Amino acid sequence: MKVADAMTRGEEVVTVSLPGTRDDVLEYLQERGFSSVPVVKETDEGTKYRGLISREDLIEHPDEDQLAVLVREVPTASADDDLEAVAATMVSEGARRIPVVDGDAIEGILTVTDVVRAIARGDIDGETEVGDLATRDVNTTYVDVPLHIVEREIFYANVPYAVVLDDEASLAGIVTEVDIIEVARVVEGEAGTGDSVANQDDEWMWEGIKAVGNRYIPTRNVEIPAEPVSKFMSDDLVSVATRVTAKDAAQTMIREDIEQIPLVSGDELIGVVRDVNLLEALYE
Repeated sequence: MKVADAMTRGEEVVTVSLPGTRDDVLEYLQERGFSSVPVVKETDEGTKYRGLISREDLIEHPDEDQLAVLVREVPTASADDDLEAVAATMVSEGARRIPVVDGDAIEGILTVTDVVRAIARGDIDGETEVGDLATRDVNTTYVDVPLHIVEREIFYANVPYAVVLDDEASLAGIVTEVDIIEVARVVEGEAGTGDSVANQDDEWMWEGIKAVGNRYIPTRNVEIPAEPVSKFMSDDLVSVATRVTAKDAAQTMIREDIEQIPLVSGDELIGVVRDVNLLEALYE
């Protein structure tokens, strides 16, 4: 199967243009739920592809406003490339969206979701059981932790989600980067975000953790609400068992519009199946 058979076509690709600002990108990420946006530049010879900006770029560089500085080079593909080979590149490079280009012109974009959709249709292999693909190290948080703290937990864990646990350490919900970026806002000036970890009397404090001071995000930052994560998480959870196939999990992800599914054994959380895990089955 070729990239052209699965990619989102150029006329449907949302882009931002140089020159521009971080606000232009944040608007698209919030409204569309994208993880990143291709950047183009209008020239006398036409529209030229220049790179990509992701939601991580906005958060990691809070004091940078100009797209020309935020834009970064990422792997690209051509429409005739083998889909499974490009999926392998996505996994190895940690790239959720790969621009499909012809010279300097952008012909489309291939996303992890596009590949998952192909698995769900049965166009490429999806017979591997998810128990063999799931990540067993699960990023978790507690229902009363403020959202801006959860954002930092997600950042340091280097995953796009946190499974939320209740007082019994049972599965209560899940919160994702998309959920966080939807309620974030860009603010001017320097603002304190509060204690970077809990005070001894905070209800959300894990035993033994004490405050170590305030963390300040300098100038033009993405401000995250400090209310409990329980207000923003999804609590209507879908889960899968170990014997479910990648194809079935892909169909669930597309139907529910989600990027990860808790893996359970009975009532016990034993892992997480991420959409990128399904891609790993294509070349194992």
